[in-house]
Formats: sequence, structure tokens, C-alpha cells
Amino acid sequence: MEDYVIDIEAENKEIRKRYRALLRACKPTLQRGDKQEIRKAFDLALESHKEMRRKSGEPYIYHPIAVAQIAAEEIGLGTTSIVCALLHDVVEDTSMTLQDIETQFGKKVARIIDGLTKISGIFDPNSSMQAENFRKMLLTLADDVRVILIKLADRLHNMRTMEFMARHKQLKIASETSYLYAPLAHRLGLYAIKSELEDLSMKFTDPDTYKFIARKLNEKKAEREKFIADFIGPVKEILEEQGIKASVFGRPKSIFSIWNKMRKKSIPFEEVYDLFAIRVIIDTTTDREKTECWKVYSIITDLYRPNPDRLRDWVSSPKGNGYESLHTTVMGPRGQWVEVQIRTKRMNEIAEKGFAAHWKYKESNSDSGLDQWIQKVRNMLSSPEQNALDFVDDFKMNLFSDEIFIFTPKGTLVQLPNGATALDFAFEIHSDIGATCIGAKVNHKLVPLSHPLQNGDQVEIITSSKQTPKEDWLNFVVTAKAKSKIRSSLKEEKRRVAEDGKEILERKLKSLKITYNTDNINKIANYFKYPSSQDLFYNVAKGIIDVRNLREYAANEKTPEQNHNQFSSHISGLVDKINKKDVDTILIGDDFQQVDYTLAPCCNPIPGDDIFGFLTVNDGIKIHRTSCPNASKLMANYGYRILKAKWASSQANVAFLTGLRIVGIDDVGLVNKITNVISQEFNVNIRSLSITSNEGIFEGNIMVFVNNTEQLESLMRNLKDISGITGVTRYEADN
Repeated sequence: MEDYVIDIEAENKEIRKRYRALLRACKPTLQRGDKQEIRKAFDLALESHKEMRRKSGEPYIYHPIAVAQIAAEEIGLGTTSIVCALLHDVVEDTSMTLQDIETQFGKKVARIIDGLTKISGIFDPNSSMQAENFRKMLLTLADDVRVILIKLADRLHNMRTMEFMARHKQLKIASETSYLYAPLAHRLGLYAIKSELEDLSMKFTDPDTYKFIARKLNEKKAEREKFIADFIGPVKEILEEQGIKASVFGRPKSIFSIWNKMRKKSIPFEEVYDLFAIRVIIDTTTDREKTECWKVYSIITDLYRPNPDRLRDWVSSPKGNGYESLHTTVMGPRGQWVEVQIRTKRMNEIAEKGFAAHWKYKESNSDSGLDQWIQKVRNMLSSPEQNALDFVDDFKMNLFSDEIFIFTPKGTLVQLPNGATALDFAFEIHSDIGATCIGAKVNHKLVPLSHPLQNGDQVEIITSSKQTPKEDWLNFVVTAKAKSKIRSSLKEEKRRVAEDGKEILERKLKSLKITYNTDNINKIANYFKYPSSQDLFYNVAKGIIDVRNLREYAANEKTPEQNHNQFSSHISGLVDKINKKDVDTILIGDDFQQVDYTLAPCCNPIPGDDIFGFLTVNDGIKIHRTSCPNASKLMANYGYRILKAKWASSQANVAFLTGLRIVGIDDVGLVNKITNVISQEFNVNIRSLSITSNEGIFEGNIMVFVNNTEQLESLMRNLKDISGITGVTRYEADN
């Protein structure tokens, strides 16, 4: 290995240069004495990290400076945040304590840095360290939203510089980013950061698709720029004539959003027409904002015909995260739909910089949607018994959804996520109303609890003192508040029933002459595959386990106990013990051993796919594709159970199951042509074939056995060549 030569003088010069650039970025928000405070934090960070280097070999101090720069420049945060960004890794990585930070910089800085410091120490093996860390960070959100904003700046810089990391770490961090941090940036109104985080995550989890779309976008760049110039020319002309000061430009859509569209609609890149959006930013006074936006809308729709179903008015009713804009889709000069976004300079700053800009413009007495959202997060965090993983899932679900506006019988406006039901509305009004809800009237018509609400509905809730929350309610509520209240109510009910079960079990064990003690209870729970003694007691009370079952247990008492719950620290030991497979197709672990595994049915990996191993509780190691719909959740919540995996070269004659979705124009003999290509030309076995035909449109889902991705791609190309077939995509199982 080459010696890495360090030029200390050049590095010091670069550090000074980066620090000066940071000060320039902070300039708009600097007050008297701020520069000295930033300098003090910089000197402390420089001293604390002086011996440390990043994976790239660069001095570690480059990272805190870059995080502070993002916080200042791209989010628009002030001095306290810059100080915290410079010091965000000092407590975690050096001997400095929070007390030292508080002495030098005060309580507020110390509290924010505590929120940014990961949890260390022992934790429940059934829980998830990542989920606990995320929950801790959100607990400080109730105190200070800057914790989240600095964390997003930290995550963005880590994602921008991730190419030097090990592949499995790249996958874990990228998955966690797309699963939690991108939705969080979206919810806080940081759209530019959200898009970049999604694109960077995709670059590491699905590099082939990312490169393919990036290359295609590049090929069409000149053609796209000419189209944008032709489109905005006449718009600019009329705006000038009417004396409206505005800048008009085209903005390309992110690679991730293009891929999302291709996937959702099962269409190739060539059929994604809205590869860019036109943005009009008006320079006007606050009192004329609404008038000017609608005036510009009128000018554009006079020039180009609008799609009446595609008008989004977030100027009259801003989104919950403060986002304001007018969106319309119009038919462009070459017969293709173009999205146009109309907003003022103030609205644009809130859209780009989110929360920080929101505070800058906020009137002292207004209670915005963003404040209400933070209040909801506080309420969610107030149920301490909730499992961190459930919390993160519920929280995540409420991050990305668009709002709908619902009215109470008295006309009060309530904002709920899209897809919310009458029961969600009841819990939103008050927990007790939700818990005793038996039905609702939507627009004066009686509906069940599971009725999905539409924008503008007026809802009246009907309650009964005899009603209590039911297990199946969890299947149709979508808000985190409703889920958490139902779960805690069911837990309380379960605990009550389990108390009765405990007494019943004690009597039954006495009659079987089995001693009632903790050790035996754990053995019985393990024998019946219950995760806890409470589950055992509950099932005894419900009559699911009776004396006959307990006799069977007594007979099998000598069965060795199996414990699957010791993870992280024992993964290597477990991997060593697993039996080898007949066909060594996948190598697993840091040293790529041949061990037993199963292929995950949610994504059906085949040789050639980028894969990873996941250590499950009961089913050993499961192999998933890195682009699997469930991968981001697994890696985001259980990073410590992820194992490296790669295909061995000895699987040439082994067949793997995968799915194809075929769409086309229905024609006589089409199925025959498809099966001929698959079975005769490619000699591939078909496991199942389901076909639907509706008004001349043909859709088929086919499960086939192939050897590798090369054979699959070749098969897909040949199927596309059949006359009448318009699309062939690899079938992804739904989440």
C-alpha cells in the first residue's frame, strides 16, 4: 500500500480558507459578538479533532466546517446553530463532556448537542439502536427544532462524501436516509435538501438505475433546454409588458422522482414527459402576493391550455409545513404536459429553506401548520411506553403524506394526512372521543369508522360509553396519534386479561405438579413460541392454551431451549454455526463464508442483483436485493443485523424465481407468442401465469425461473419485441 503523504502546511491553508468561506456564509445573520463565539467553537473543534481523519484521508475538521456551512447557506440558520454544527461530534468522539460545553457555551448549545449525540450503552436486543437514536433526537425537537435541522445538514454532508465508506455502511446509511431523513426534510419544508438526499440514497442503493437515468437526462439536455427557452420566451414578454417583476426558469426534476414515476406507472424513461418544471418567482410586496400569483396564472393559462384536474392552490391554503405555491399543468407548444409553479420570493425562500425561513417571516401571533405539526410530535412523544420501532414507523407514515382539510360540525378546520378515516378524525379531536367512537356522520350521512375522508368533508362523531378500542382499528387508522392511543389502550386491556391468565396458569401448573417459577414460565413461553410471559398469560386467559397443551409441554420438557434473540455482538458466532447449503450460490459475512440462507419472496433476488443478508429472529438469514421495497426499512431500523452478501460464481445451472409484469394491446394468439419466447427460445420454465384483459388492454404477471440478471434482461428485450407488447418490467412485490 502506498504511503499517504500529508502536507500539513497545505492542509492548514485549506482549513483557514474553508473557515473564511463559512464566515462569509454566516454574514447575513451575524450580530455583535457572534464572530468571536463562532471562532471559539471553531478553535475548540480544531483542537478536539486534530488527530482525527475522515475515511478519505482528509482532516476531520473539514466535516464540522461543511456541516456548519450547509446550516448557514442552505438552511439559513443563525449563530447558535453554527456553533452547535462545529461542535456536533466533539462530545461523541473526544473526551469533552456536555458539562464542559455548557460551561463554555451555555445551556442551549449543550442541550442541542446532547440531542445530536447518539445513545450508547446496553439496549434491548429486540429493539433497534437506530430507532432509539432517532427517537432521542425527536424528543429534543419538542425543545428545539434546530437539533433536527443540524442533523439534516450533518446527514447531507455525510451522503455527499460517502464514496470512501465500506459498501455495507453505504447501504445502511443510504437506506436510513431515504426511510427517515428525506421525509423529515420534506416535512420541514426543505425541498432542495429532500431531493438531494433521495437522489444520493438512490445513487448507493440502486447505482445502475441511477446512472441510467442520469445518462438519459444528460443525452436530452440540449433538447430540453431549447424546449424550456421556447416555452418561457412568450411568458417573459407578457410579464414585462404588464410590469410584473419576475424571474422565469426551468428546473429539472430529481432522478429519484423520475424513477418513482417510471416505477409507479410501469413506463420506460422515454414516456416520462414531465422531466422538468417551469418556475415563476415574483418580486412583490406581501399585501399583493395572492393577486400577483393569480395574475401570472391567468397570463400562463391564456398562452397554454391548462389541465383542469391539475391545479393545486397552496396559496389560499398553505401546506402543513408552511409551503405556499400555485401549481398548474399546461399543454406545451409541442403537445406535452408541463408543470408550472408560481410563487413569490418570500414563498420561494420558505420552500427552499423551510423552517428557518418560516421563523423569519412569522408574525408573532400566528400559529402555523408547522407549529401544529411540532405540537403533534410532542403529543406522540408523550406516550413513553411505546416501542421505538412502532414510534418511528408511525412517525414516518405521517411525514410524507399530503394534507386534507376537514371541518367539524361548527366549521372548525382540522388538518389530517391524506387517506385519514373518520376514526382518525375522532382521535384528532380528542383521545377520549376516539376511544369511545362508534360511528360518524360525514356530510350528514352515516358512515362506518373506517370511512376514508375527502378534502372538505364535514364530520360529526357519534360516541358510546360502552365502546372500547379494538385490535382491528389499527388496520384502518393512519395518523400516529390514533395508532399510539389505540396501542396503549389495547396494552392496558391485555395487561388486565394477562393478570387473570397468570392466576389460571398457576392453578393448572399445580395440578400438573409443575413448579410455578420464572424459569419454568420462560420455558413454557418459549415452547409455545410467545415473545413474553405476558403473551403466555393472555393466551391462557383466552383459552388458547389449556391443560392438554401443557401436558404436551411437560412431555417435551427435555427439548433444548432455542434463543434467537442475541443479535449484534453474536452475529459472527451465529454465522459460523449455520449448516452449509448443497449449492454454494451466495457467500455471506465479512469474510464471505458459505452458510445457509433463504431468498426473500418480497424481491426474489437472482444472480447479478446487488444483494445483502438480513439475520431474522426465527428464519435464519434472508437474502434481499438492495433495491427491494422492504430494504430501506430493514437497514434503517436494524443496521446491526445486516450482513454482506455476494453471488458465488458456481450457480450457472441453478434456476431462480423472479416475476415479470407484461402490458400490451390484447390480440389473438398473444399469450401463445409470450409462452413461445419464454419456453422455446429461452428454455425457461414458467411457474405461474395470471392474465387479465379489459377493453382491449392486456396485463399479465408471470413467475419464471432464470439463471441470472443477464438472461432475465435478454428475455425482457425479446418479449418487448413481440408486436402489441408495450411494456415489460420486473415484478416488485408490494410492501
